[in-house]
Amino acid sequence: MKVEAGDYVLFNYVGRFENGEIFDTSVEELAKEHGIYVEGREYGPMWAKVGAGEIIEGLDEAMIGMEPGEKKTVTVPPEKGYGMPRKELIIQVPAEEFQKAGLEPEEGLYVMTDSGIAKILKVEENLVTLDFNHPLAGKTLVFEIEVLDVKKSEGGDVE
Repeated sequence: MKVEAGDYVLFNYVGRFENGEIFDTSVEELAKEHGIYVEGREYGPMWAKVGAGEIIEGLDEAMIGMEPGEKKTVTVPPEKGYGMPRKELIIQVPAEEFQKAGLEPEEGLYVMTDSGIAKILKVEENLVTLDFNHPLAGKTLVFEIEVLDVKKSEGGDVE
């Protein structure tokens, strides 16, 4: 049974940068082995409705035509992944905003704001530069995907 748009697919994945470094995976043992394990995260195969925007476009497209048990490696350009970095998502805020919150801004750290997660790019005396772009924006990514199960869409949800 080949995957078609609208189908629910159960799959495992390994995401790598072009240099081979793993940045994400659904396989817990692999995450631990490569030092990217996140405590409290649920690992294991995940369900996604193909073509519904639940996963990045490059993976959506790659799964079309696959069958349960099939594995595939796909290279996803930024345009079909997390997009290109956008200058308007880099903003400066007064350093006093951090002081009010009792935080000490530090370059390279990520902070949760009312507008979402941002990376601190630069800390100056009175200004902090924040980047709200996705950390994978602008990067070409290589995914190994394995389709485990396919459920044809019948208007209902997968249990």
